[in-house]
Amino acid sequence: MPHEPALLVLDPHGADPDAEIRALHSLGPAARVDLLGVTAWAVSEPDLLRELLTSPDVSKDARQHWPRFEEVSGTWPLALWVTVQNMFTAYGSEHRRLRRLVAPAFTARRVAALAGHIEAVVTGLLDDLAATAPGEPVDLRERFAYPLPIQVISRLMGLPPNQREGFRDVVDGVFATTLTPEESAANTARLYTVLDRLIATKRAGPGEDMTSLLIAARDEEGEESALTDDELRDTLLLVISAGYETTVNLIDQAVAALLTHPEQLAHVRAGRAGWADVVEETLRLKPAVKHLPLRFAVRDIPLPDGQVIPAGEAILASYAAANRHPGRHGDRAASFDLTRTAPGPEHLAFGHGVHYCLGASLARLEAVTALRALFARFPEAELAVSAAELEPVPSLLTYGHKRLPVRLRPAV
Repeated sequence: MPHEPALLVLDPHGADPDAEIRALHSLGPAARVDLLGVTAWAVSEPDLLRELLTSPDVSKDARQHWPRFEEVSGTWPLALWVTVQNMFTAYGSEHRRLRRLVAPAFTARRVAALAGHIEAVVTGLLDDLAATAPGEPVDLRERFAYPLPIQVISRLMGLPPNQREGFRDVVDGVFATTLTPEESAANTARLYTVLDRLIATKRAGPGEDMTSLLIAARDEEGEESALTDDELRDTLLLVISAGYETTVNLIDQAVAALLTHPEQLAHVRAGRAGWADVVEETLRLKPAVKHLPLRFAVRDIPLPDGQVIPAGEAILASYAAANRHPGRHGDRAASFDLTRTAPGPEHLAFGHGVHYCLGASLARLEAVTALRALFARFPEAELAVSAAELEPVPSLLTYGHKRLPVRLRPAV
């Protein structure tokens, strides 16, 4: 009888991601894991992961390529990640059709045009923070990392101010991995209620925003590439949720890294590294998404260590583990180092291949703008707790903190 590979149970609370990454590395380039009751192959070797992310032998269409789809979709807490109908779960020509409808919103020209708005939002948030009583801790995740991306994606999507809080609550639930199946289903129902409200609002009063443009494409009769009703809702879900949850974590982690590594912040201030370097090293070390579910083997896939991912089995892109693989960075893989140099791409935080994140350049622009302005305005900022007291967001998917308490000291 063939040897059954070890099964690593991923912690739904994400309490010790560093230990989980080490465990994945110890199990080889790909390891069988338990993902809230679903078995998948977590790929942690970066070259193998890049290969699989670009291979036609790997699909994101669970309906077409996952035999367990019907069984799992009604009971799995992360069912939404495989049941949505948008470019995130599409394969081949369907993926190209759906991505083509969204891509125009994220061209270099459109992202650059948002720079002034981003600067203005950052300035306003820092003005509010400056009003804090001297020495009083503020939660920078809540008061800075969260509101910036929400305001930016709201402008891009035309999300009215009175609907933004509702979106935040339900999107948090999408990334939560401690919900019961019933709680997850209830959150999904609330999510679609909020999305339907946005669609109704924009149908009644369209504007120069992406939601209105997608609705117009949906409502044009005879347009072969038009979205179905489900695709419209799920495309809005993808852009809005990915557009701010991940950027929140990026800003949160970058600020925490700089405040716990003052020697690295000194590199930036001395000109030995730039704010873009801070963003890229943060994305490498602590990507906003640790594990991204799911992909599926279209046919048997042999692995470098002799194992085989059988056709129809699930594949988990373990970006956090791939980004700090010892084969690329050696014993410094888990260190935050703005001066590191290494051949080839440094990280896979935004994915790779045809599913590479469309909003990557926007997230980078937001993070660089936020960090530069924050540390210029408050050069003596310091954590209000020890680094050990920063609690992770309870999720095996995302990489952020529950709170980021900081004491701000304005420049004099």
